[in-house]
Amino acid sequence: MLPSLTAPAGRPLPYRGAPALNLFMTVDAVGGIWQYGLDLAEELTRQGVGVTLAVLGPEPSQDQLRAARAIRGLALCPLGASLDWTALTRREVEAAAALVAREAERAGADLIHLNSPALAAITDFCAPVVAVAHSCVATWWAAMRPGPLPPDLAWRASLVAEGYRRVDTLLSPTRAFAEATAATYGIAPPRVVPNGRRSAASRGQRSPAGAAASPFAFTAGRLWDEGKNARTLDRAAARMQLPLLAAGDLKGPNAAQFSPGHLRPLGRLSDQDVARWLAGAPIYASAARYEPFGLGVLEAASAGCALVLSDIPTFRELWDEAAIFIAPDDDAGFAHAIEMVAGDPVIRARLGTEARSRAAAYTVEAMTAGVLDAYRAVLEAPPLRAGVPV
Repeated sequence: MLPSLTAPAGRPLPYRGAPALNLFMTVDAVGGIWQYGLDLAEELTRQGVGVTLAVLGPEPSQDQLRAARAIRGLALCPLGASLDWTALTRREVEAAAALVAREAERAGADLIHLNSPALAAITDFCAPVVAVAHSCVATWWAAMRPGPLPPDLAWRASLVAEGYRRVDTLLSPTRAFAEATAATYGIAPPRVVPNGRRSAASRGQRSPAGAAASPFAFTAGRLWDEGKNARTLDRAAARMQLPLLAAGDLKGPNAAQFSPGHLRPLGRLSDQDVARWLAGAPIYASAARYEPFGLGVLEAASAGCALVLSDIPTFRELWDEAAIFIAPDDDAGFAHAIEMVAGDPVIRARLGTEARSRAAAYTVEAMTAGVLDAYRAVLEAPPLRAGVPV
C-alpha cells in the first residue's frame, strides 16, 4: 500500500488488500521501452500499485512473455495495435488510441502512463495521463539528417506534438533529451526522471564459460536503427584484431535492415543472455548518433564493463569522466580506443570501476521514486483536460 497515494477525488478509498492505485501503462516489445516497462511495473507492484501492461506493436517473444508473467500481480494486455512510428496511416494510430482508451476504462484505471505519447493527441482518456518522451521521429531526424522532415514523418511528429501538449505531465529520461524535446516542439522542458536498471549481479547472472578468458568488445541494441550507428562499429571491427560481438535484431519492424561485414552478430538475445555476456566484462561500445538514454550502456556499466561511447550530449550527461568518448563516425578512433583499453588491464579495470560506480545512481528504485512523484503531482492537481472525471 502507498498511504501517500490517495484515490482520485470522488472514488472510495481502496479496500484492505486492494491496490492504492490502478495504473494502465502502454509498452512495446521492439526496444528498450519493454524493459523499462517491466522494471517499472515490477517495482510498482511491490509498492502496492496495481499495474496493467498494454502491449502495442509486434507480439512479444516467448522470453519477453516469460519475464512479464513472472511479475506477481501484473496484468498483461496484448493489444496487437500499431505503434505510431510504424503505422502507415493516421487511421491506424487513431484505432490504437481508441483501443487503449477502451481497455484503460475497462481496467478501471486511476492513472494512464503512455510510453507512446502520440496516442494522447487523438482521444480523451478516462483518467489523468502521464507520458514519457523516450524518443520521437522529429528529434531522431534532427540528429540524423539535414533539412525539414519528409511528409511521411511530419504527420507522425504532428501527432507527437499534440500528444505532448495534451498530457497532464511529460517525463524525459535525461536533461539533454528534455532540452531537445522542448526546442523541437516549442514546449516547456519535460520533467527529468532518469531510467534505471537492476544490475546483472543482482539478477544472479554469470558469465558463459570462457567469456572472460581474453578481452573482447561488445555492443547491443537495435542494430537496424540508423540512430544506433552500428555501421561505425562495423568499420571499426575491420580495423581490430579484437572480436567485436553485436547482440540485437538486424531487421526492424519498419523494413530497416543492417548487414554487418565485420561485427560478429549474435542475433536477438534474451535479457538473461545479454547479462551473461556482460558478466565477462567486455569493453562495451556504442557509437550512437541518437540516444535519448541508453539502457544497454547502463546495463553494461552496472556489470563493470569499460565504456567506449560516442560523444553525444546524452552520454556526456550520464557518463562524463566514466567513459572514453569518440566522435560518432570516427571508426578509427573507436578501434584505437577499444584496443588500447583491451591492452591495458589497469585502464580497463579503472574504467569498469568508474562505470559501475556511476551506474549505482541509476537504479530501478530511484526511477520508480521519480515516476511516483510525478504520479502524485498529477493526482493531487485539479484536472486540466476535458474528459477527466472530477
